[in-house]
Amino acid sequence: MTVTNSKAKAMGLFLKSRRERLLPEDAGLKFARGQRKTPGLRREEVAVLAGVSVTYYTWLEQGRDLTPSRDVIDSIAQALRLSPAEKRNFDSLIGEKLP
Repeated sequence: MTVTNSKAKAMGLFLKSRRERLLPEDAGLKFARGQRKTPGLRREEVAVLAGVSVTYYTWLEQGRDLTPSRDVIDSIAQALRLSPAEKRNFDSLIGEKLP
């Protein structure tokens, strides 16, 4: 199912806010040292953790109209360590039917 434009934008903002709150150490990344310009994880780090391309994750966060698969949705949710409530919110932004 394709995410509508307004939902895609809201999803992008949601992803960015969750990415920015996670520290590299919280995600199990030990190689990140020194001063970082980006609060939290970088887009590239989320993409690696989720097993998706950096371009695809970037497009999702930019709010482009895409059709992410259930596997991609679940992988990103896991990479961002979403709580059950946040996962439900993420699913609703994508337009998935909740179980």
